[in-house]
Amino acid sequence: MKHAKPLPTYLVQRYQGWKATTYASNESWYRHLGTEGQHPRAMIISCCDSRVHVTSIFGADQGEFFIHRNIANLVPPYQPDGNQHGTSAAVEYAVTALKVAHVVVLGHSQCGGVKGCIDMCEGNAPALESKESFVGRWMDVLRPSYEGVSDIENPAEKARSFEKQAVLVSLENLMTFPFVKERVDSGELSLHGLWHNIAEGGLESFNPASGNFAPL
Repeated sequence: MKHAKPLPTYLVQRYQGWKATTYASNESWYRHLGTEGQHPRAMIISCCDSRVHVTSIFGADQGEFFIHRNIANLVPPYQPDGNQHGTSAAVEYAVTALKVAHVVVLGHSQCGGVKGCIDMCEGNAPALESKESFVGRWMDVLRPSYEGVSDIENPAEKARSFEKQAVLVSLENLMTFPFVKERVDSGELSLHGLWHNIAEGGLESFNPASGNFAPL
């Protein structure tokens, strides 16, 4: 592969620092993970946004979470059509192979994917409307739910509401997967919806009884 280049120096230095400190101090744990395999208790579906750092938020160690990241933390509906579905594959593996006890969908503030979906719905993103736009077609998963926030006039409030709606859409779509529904119905698996305020370090959890997100 002639287009690949050596890793940037700053990343090499960071790796070497990690190997000499963090790894060296926990070598037996890393060797355990490397030989015994992974046994995470939860799957976290979060956004690709670089500001969302799941392991830091929960103070998690290696091996605790099976983490899948994509644009706007979306889960598409169950669609066994023989095509390539990265998020669906991750859900399948977490639930059927790893048998996680929890699946957590984590949304966040200032989500670029959600903002792009709003722009599409309001006719302000012709580039995302193109069939060649991977982001645009991915955000079509959320697009039908725009009607629920379309009457909100304040842009920031609309974005925040739609970010939380993206979490709920993903939770609803998770239940279209037969193997997810089966384990939820049997009590072996629980689904959770969270929304993270990046600037304030806040975390809100969806309460199905009230139908709202509330601060933890």
